[in-house]
Parts: sequence; structure tokens; C-alpha cells
Amino acid sequence: MRAVVTRVKHAKVTIDGAVNGEIEQGFLVLLGVGPQDTQAQADKMADKICGLRIFEDENEKMNLNLEAVGGSLLVVSQFTLYADTKSRRPGFTGAAKPEIAIPLYEHFMEECRRRGFPVEHGEFGADMQVYSQNDGPVTIWLDTDAM
Repeated sequence: MRAVVTRVKHAKVTIDGAVNGEIEQGFLVLLGVGPQDTQAQADKMADKICGLRIFEDENEKMNLNLEAVGGSLLVVSQFTLYADTKSRRPGFTGAAKPEIAIPLYEHFMEECRRRGFPVEHGEFGADMQVYSQNDGPVTIWLDTDAM
């Protein structure tokens, strides 16, 4: 499982011009699921993201986590995180098929909620427009194979 986590002051996702999910301070999470991913990896990713200490404390050090700042998550499915870029036209056969990816995407979000965080989201497979006001900017790339 792969994720790009951006610390944001505000983020939203729209579908056909209507807001589907919106947060203030927190994380915009672009989440990609691979064909070999499991619920255990989704749990590991949720634990890592929900515990990331990338908000500044009173000394301007990245020392605070999502809980400490009362933050939320906006989670958007992102199969392109598994793009094969050997040629100029990316291939996406490395991403999980929807029958694997959708339940793991939903499980990841439920794990974040179980940890006490508000979670907004996009719609799996939809044509979405994602807007964010990056804070910092701070952007972290995570891969469960490297954790």
C-alpha cells in the first residue's frame, strides 16, 4: 500500500461540481492499493499516518500529531501511485483491481475512524477534482513495503 500525505490547512474533493468531502487542518491522503496488499497493511498504514508527528509545536519543530492539533483526514483513492513509468505513457497494471482495492480503501478509512479521527473521502473510481491548501508545504511518501 502506498500513500502520499500532505499536511493541509484546508482540502476538499469535488465530483461533478459538488463537494464530496472537505476538511480544515489535517492530512490529505492519496491512497494507492497494490494487488498483494492485505488488511494488515491497511492497519499498518492507518497507524503510521494517524501517528505522524508533522505539525509544528510552540518551538516550530515538527513534533505534534493529528490528535494534538485536532486534525481530520481527507482520503482519496489514487491507483496512479502504482504507475509503471518505464515508458512515457504510464501503465497501471501494478495497481490492485477494484475487488481488492475498494475493501482495503474502506478498511483503511475505518481504521482511521476507529482511532478517533474524522475522515472525509472521495469516491473510488470517480473523476474527482482535489483542492488543497498545503501547509509548509509538508508532503510525505509512504509505502508499507518500506515500513
